[in-house]
Amino acid sequence: MNADILITNASELLTCKASNFNKPKFGKELSDLGIIKDGAIATKDGKIIFAGKSSEADFNAKNIINAKDRVVMPGFVDCHTHAVFAGSREDEFLKKQQGIAFLDILKQGGGILSTVEKTRCASKEELFQASKKHLKRMIEYGTTTIEIKSGYGLNFEDEKKILEVASNLQEKLPIDIVRTYLGAHTVPKNIKREDYIKEVLSSLERIKPYSEFCDVFCEKGVFSVEETREILIHAKKLGFKLKLHSEQNNLLHSAELAGELNATSADHLEYISPRGIEALVKNGVIGVLLPGVPFYLMEEKYAPARELINKGVAIAIASDFNPGSCPSFNMQLMISLACLKMNLLPGEAINASTINAAFAIDRAHDVGSLETGKKADIIILDIENHNQLPYYFGINLVEKVIKSGKVIFSKEKTHSYKYASQRLVCPLAENPNQNNT
Repeated sequence: MNADILITNASELLTCKASNFNKPKFGKELSDLGIIKDGAIATKDGKIIFAGKSSEADFNAKNIINAKDRVVMPGFVDCHTHAVFAGSREDEFLKKQQGIAFLDILKQGGGILSTVEKTRCASKEELFQASKKHLKRMIEYGTTTIEIKSGYGLNFEDEKKILEVASNLQEKLPIDIVRTYLGAHTVPKNIKREDYIKEVLSSLERIKPYSEFCDVFCEKGVFSVEETREILIHAKKLGFKLKLHSEQNNLLHSAELAGELNATSADHLEYISPRGIEALVKNGVIGVLLPGVPFYLMEEKYAPARELINKGVAIAIASDFNPGSCPSFNMQLMISLACLKMNLLPGEAINASTINAAFAIDRAHDVGSLETGKKADIIILDIENHNQLPYYFGINLVEKVIKSGKVIFSKEKTHSYKYASQRLVCPLAENPNQNNT
């Protein structure tokens, strides 16, 4: 049989396949990576046509890759990011070191509002160029699918601008992008909160063509549970899928609201209550955990991952890449932090950043696992087994990234002990997904 790419001799092929095609992994299954020793995977026309033992991979392939002593796994699915914005906020780093809280920085006119000001002033082209750099780095670290939220415009035109830039990035870069409207990120300057909530409600129908999900930052001093409910109920009637920023800095019982509204995910969850956990389990809401946020903000409170897993919540892991609370695009680091700070096992963290993360953005039918018929989104890691992924933390272990059956990134080793060259194989202007979206 003919194939475009055949990867053979992988020390471990991590399929990350869920036992139920329609449900994310939870409980004991979360640690099951579906490992195939001496594994092989074949692709054709952008899809996976075989995943099994190398001894059974009888293919004539245009490109044969020897993955001896390497781990082969699905590309990372970063299911919570704010990747389109202007400027940066390194000036706030010192404030954080001085112990000034995130919400206090926001009250001082920093935080989200400072990024809003810069993003409003930026043109679509300026936003595109800045965001392209971020996404290129994400690709090099193994991310092949991401979610991008708006939220740095805080008016209809600028929110639309952000979502349009996300759409342009999808067209130009070799990465899949899911768009989320987060107009309710905070209340902008010089407008009463009740007037802004009305503005968000009135914008929902007009913004729908540009966004699949609607999200609200439900937090003390930002949007209350009742305000969040009003916005999300209206969004749901218009056909949006729902997400919540939930229980990040305070317990407001917004996780219960996520369950009530059958949201796709509730994200953050540092302060979730037992009642909130029960609501997520009962209604099949995925808990998206963001370990990079408390790490970067120098906080000690992390989401209770072990309790969530033990009680049956399907969890995912994401970067929350943004300019203020987690300026990192490295999903490998997020897996390390999940293991080190949330006590996840390596297998649990890997499944949470692939197949479960795909469920968290309603893309598990296409990506997140290495199964016949799914997109050939594959990464090859320079490690011998999956336990080494969180062990070697903070560095890029990715040797190759394959998106929809095309090698888009390759890290080529030289004979020097000190230097290694890296290159994007697929030009950024060429998107291998263009004919499939």
